[in-house]
Amino acid sequence: MPPTEQADLLLRGPWTHRGLTANGVRLHVAEAGRGPLVVLLHGFPQFWWTWRTVIPRLADAGFRVAAVDLRGFGSSDKPPRSYDLATAARDIVGLIRALGAQSAYVVGHDIGGLIAWTAAALGPGLIDGLAAISAPHPRRLRRELVTSRGQLHGVRHAFAYQLPRVPEARLVRDGGAEVERLHREWSGSAWPSTPDFAAAMPIYRHAICVPQAAYGASEYFRWMVRSLIRPDGARYVRAMRARIEAPVLHVHGGADPYLLPQSSEGSSAYVAGPYSWHVLPEIGHFPTEEAPQLVGDLLLDWLPNPR
Repeated sequence: MPPTEQADLLLRGPWTHRGLTANGVRLHVAEAGRGPLVVLLHGFPQFWWTWRTVIPRLADAGFRVAAVDLRGFGSSDKPPRSYDLATAARDIVGLIRALGAQSAYVVGHDIGGLIAWTAAALGPGLIDGLAAISAPHPRRLRRELVTSRGQLHGVRHAFAYQLPRVPEARLVRDGGAEVERLHREWSGSAWPSTPDFAAAMPIYRHAICVPQAAYGASEYFRWMVRSLIRPDGARYVRAMRARIEAPVLHVHGGADPYLLPQSSEGSSAYVAGPYSWHVLPEIGHFPTEEAPQLVGDLLLDWLPNPR
């Protein structure tokens, strides 16, 4: 029987697992290394394990690395509400403090990238640098959803998540087969035919079947769509006007069919500090899986030498 308990996702490796309370929720982190803190935020439909290649590389280079399960995912708490980006960003700000650090570099993919952008804009003193992978600035994405038919088509699945219970049932049906389908559909052409893809999919499929994980994942999409017309969404968009002073590394797969690379282009308008933009040819929505060595290289070139 496939694992469906949170403890089954505490996979072994050159890291340690623990839970920390931040912003009123218990968040699981996989930690390794010593030095300046780097916090890694996964996206949908994944969990902390997507960083398994990056964690030891950064730790060996002299960083303290904490890969987090976002609220609603993996081994972190799955509360019944509050899956908006501002609350999730406060989770990460609280986590940095709970880890005993004054500040951190934050690296986020997909939803984790949107949360990282948000944390950098709303809590600038705590963010030493931001790396966004497959994640436009939230204001840039909002604009593209209004003006680009291609981007609206790319995220069409998000609108189906507005229904109650139906998306959750789809995600867990047949042992999480929908998660594998989304990985295939959103990846570039190479990764789905590799042994690594075949080995990774059972783990990601099991992770969505942890009780309430499908609900948490769905709630992020519900807020993103509903906030387009709600007052809390308008307040969030106004707050995100703040230009980010910290250095920003922005990475996007050139073949991403879900969040299009052109949706990320122009995010530099919201950055006042140094900004570095990289498009990865033939890579889809999951650079941390499709090109983990390249992602590690880009991060190590961008991060300051800690030694």
